[in-house]
Amino acid sequence: MSKAEQTRQFIIESTASLFNKNGFAGTSLSDMTKATGLTKGSIYGNFKNKEEVAIEVFKHNSGQLAKKMEAAMNAESSCYRKLLAFTDFYRNNWDSLLEKGGCPLLNSATEMDDALPFMKPTVQHSFTKLSSRIEKTIELGKEHGEFKQDVNSAQLASLFIMLIEGGILVSKTLENRQHLNQALDRVQKIITAELLA
Repeated sequence: MSKAEQTRQFIIESTASLFNKNGFAGTSLSDMTKATGLTKGSIYGNFKNKEEVAIEVFKHNSGQLAKKMEAAMNAESSCYRKLLAFTDFYRNNWDSLLEKGGCPLLNSATEMDDALPFMKPTVQHSFTKLSSRIEKTIELGKEHGEFKQDVNSAQLASLFIMLIEGGILVSKTLENRQHLNQALDRVQKIITAELLA
């Protein structure tokens, strides 16, 4: 990376938790300069504005989450086990997710709704990508004879994401991870009872 690229990456990584915990509106320029140790001029010499920083930080946060999730799924050989690994990822990483402000997809989706239209395409893309990953796993499982042929892969992928993200929202709001666990248990029951051939 060039020096400019390194500085951009440093700013992104240094403000990643800030934006995820406090949101766009709750993260001030002074918070950003404090977190990075850089001046306002240095930050805006590398980014057009705060909006661009927020978008790049979201891409970083959601990308980090996706990499860890992908690693957990890829460690399994069967599609059935991959889907269980997907759900267990949230169960096993709840504390670290919470420490960094929670799920960046949920946080950004909640904040951008109506208030931050510039974020919408990027957040939508992340949700679509996640849903597509789960859908493809189900489709592959159908091809291998692991899953029932008549299940709607796209609908199940969306349902899994809705249940899990909803569980995260309620657990974070009520400061009780049991709600997320209930959602994960339900997804795993669907996988075992309704999806397995």
